[in-house]
This record gives sequence, structure tokens and C-alpha cells, in this order.
Amino acid sequence: MIKALWMTMKPQSFLISAVSAGVGASLAALHATFDWPAFLLTVLGCILLHGGANVLNDYFDSRYGVDTDQVPGSYGNEARVLIRGLMQPRQVLAVGLALYALAVPVGLYLIALRGWTILVLGLVGFATGVCYTARPVALKYKALGEIAVFFMFGPLMVSGAYFVQAGAFRPHVLWVSVPFGIFVALVLLANNIRDEGFDGQVGIRTVATVLGGSRAALVYQGFVLFAYALNCLMVALGILGPFALLTLLSLPIAWRLMGMFRRGVPADADARTAQLHTLFGILLILGIQLQRFCP
Repeated sequence: MIKALWMTMKPQSFLISAVSAGVGASLAALHATFDWPAFLLTVLGCILLHGGANVLNDYFDSRYGVDTDQVPGSYGNEARVLIRGLMQPRQVLAVGLALYALAVPVGLYLIALRGWTILVLGLVGFATGVCYTARPVALKYKALGEIAVFFMFGPLMVSGAYFVQAGAFRPHVLWVSVPFGIFVALVLLANNIRDEGFDGQVGIRTVATVLGGSRAALVYQGFVLFAYALNCLMVALGILGPFALLTLLSLPIAWRLMGMFRRGVPADADARTAQLHTLFGILLILGIQLQRFCP
């Protein structure tokens, strides 16, 4: 039971939240005193909201008949506890709501630290996570899933983590958040390209079903290149320091991944894209820290 509880949260995806929060906090550390307890609580809060969204996503996919044992599944089938009969729907729903509830005390502390802006950020994150699959909104089923995750894991999470540290928002943080939002959106796009045929059968609209798999694969490749180009442009404009070019060390991996998409979408395309996001983010965090200590 404990293993099933752990699997339904898809903990392997939590690095996405940790990296996005880490980038925002690292940018703030360039100009403000770094608050470690606040940072760790920010990461914890992001992970709890992320985990809640993951669990509810599985619950609603199963409830609406979108997820079946014929669909390959994100990050593999081992995490799909409802399809495998390891948990009951009411148990999965309870886990998702419990994760959101656990985020409340974390949010209250950060509200006390930084004010009611944190409440707004948290509510936006909560609402987007629930509306991602819950009807009548169901963004995921209306070809808006990529936009939703771009917003949540890019501008919202990166800028939110920055705000916790610095107590303000800055335009340059939004620009830096864009590549991270893109990579997380590409995780979903990769998943949807792979599942195009299954989604079409149940009447689900995704970018892949709207464009077709081959065109969606070209969009995937284009946005990967755009994320790297934007990062280089931000260095050229002085938004990021030259150490941010360390992210180019991940380009060979991105190039190989794009090559796979030209030949056919691999079964673990979403997991591979998530790994690229993590590597890109770690390299950028390292670059920002080098800028901090080696100006």
C-alpha cells in the first residue's frame, strides 16, 4: 500500500518542480540574502502541489475513461496504480486532496513571511492543477495542457520562488523562466505525440491530435532549439551572465533526442525530455552561482 501511495504521486517528476524553484531562488540570490528555510519550504510546497496535480490527473483520466491498460502511460505503466488495481479511485482521490492539504501550512508560513501575494500564487497553482483534468474545464483534453504546464512550471514557479526570496517580481525573471516552461510543456507534448492514436479514439484533443504526430514532432524540435536560442540571447543581452552558457553542455543530449523524434517517438520520450529539463536547469543554476561568486 505504501509503495502504491508513493508511485501514484510520480515522485520521479518532482525534480521538475525542484529545478524550477531552484532557478528562481538562485536568481534572487544574486541581489538578496538567501533564506535557506524559505527556499526549502518553497520547494516542498511546489512538490506537494505538483504531487497533488499528478494524483488528480490519474484519478480523472481513469474516471473519464481516458487512461486504459492499452495506453503506454507517462513515465511507464508501473506508476499507474488505478489501471493495475493497486488502489481504489476513492483512495487515489483522497491522496491527491491530502497532498494539497499538506501544502496549506507551508503556504501559511510563506504568507506570514512575504504577504498575501503568496496566497494568490498558491491559489493559481492549485486551480490550474485541478482544472488541468477536472471537468468542465479539463485543459488537458482541450489542447491547452501544454500551455497550462508552461505557465505553472515556468513563469509561476520560477517567479514565485524568486518572490519568496526577494519580496518582489522582476521582468528578467519571467524571461529566464520561459525555457523551463517550454521544456516542461515539451514533456507533455512528447507524451501526447506518443499517445496520439489512443487520445483520438476517446475524443481527447491535444496538440498532437490537432496537428498530427509528424507536425507535432516538428513543433517539439523547434521549441527545443528555441529554448537554447533564447538562453543564448539572454546572455547576449546581459539578462544572464556568460556562465549561463554552461547550458549548452546539454545540447548534444537535446540533439540526440531530436534525432529520435525524426525517426519515431520513443516510448520514454516524456521521461527523456524531463531529464533534459533537469540537466538544463542544473547547469543554469550552476552558471548563476558561478556568476554570484565569480562576478
